[in-house]
Amino acid sequence: MNSDAPINGIIAYPVTPFTADGDSIDGTAFRQVTENLLVDKPSAIAFLGSAGESAYLSGEEWRKCARLGVDIVAGRIPVIVGISELTTAAAIAKARFAAEVGADMLMVIPIAYWKLTETEIFDHYAAIAAATDLPIMAYNNPATSGVDMAPALLVRLVREIETVRYIKESSGDLNRIHAIRTLSEDSIPFYNGANHMALEVLAAGASGWCTAAPNLLGDLPRQLFNLMATGDIGAARTLFYRILPVLRFVVAGGLPTTIKAGLAIRGLEVGGPRLPLQPLPAADAETLSRLLTGFDLPAIGD
Repeated sequence: MNSDAPINGIIAYPVTPFTADGDSIDGTAFRQVTENLLVDKPSAIAFLGSAGESAYLSGEEWRKCARLGVDIVAGRIPVIVGISELTTAAAIAKARFAAEVGADMLMVIPIAYWKLTETEIFDHYAAIAAATDLPIMAYNNPATSGVDMAPALLVRLVREIETVRYIKESSGDLNRIHAIRTLSEDSIPFYNGANHMALEVLAAGASGWCTAAPNLLGDLPRQLFNLMATGDIGAARTLFYRILPVLRFVVAGGLPTTIKAGLAIRGLEVGGPRLPLQPLPAADAETLSRLLTGFDLPAIGD
């Protein structure tokens, strides 16, 4: 990967498959999930994000997934590894491991029990950046992390820390996207992380869309990105509103729960989410099945 060039397009997020008892990683299914995403030619793949249940993995499991992901992708597209840790020391250890196994980029989201000051957040990123040469995507998702980074702080991270180069904004507030563009004078690549706002954020100039949707919708997210990139706004709008019910459903039900249920509907069993998360209720699974039926997607492996 050319670390100076931003990723343009879809960044796909796989789930982490577990064995039926939930006690361990299912390596065979992990490969199938990854290969299923690669078929649809995303611009990059990001392991160990929210959809990958990184918060529910042991340290050994996290390292196994990072290594497996890099090995399976085998250089076909850039590999991003997500890092979310309460302590800076733990985040640094994961950053160094990701670099050792051959990851191309880090996606770092601070998480907190105690409310963090902007100085604490900045120093957290600076310490991780000092630990490796990998480029970093600063990831803001207050709903899952308990940390809400304002646009000014995100822009400052990129401007003042050499290897922090990209921003993923998942707050769902379009005004923040406009603020990032204004504050950075359009100099920082930013990425949409809010599925239901993909059309608006791509229209605002996002370099890409970070999403778990390709697990269930195949090539459709990439088609949407390409339509926006070529200026075919009418066709993009039609496609977006066609897939929006699925995008809303998977976010509302929780990505690990709904994506895993959807993969089972498409023919790939990846186990359930890890407790305390619960499998998708039967009635909701029927709803998801109906939503996916309209897209005539092939069974995974066909």
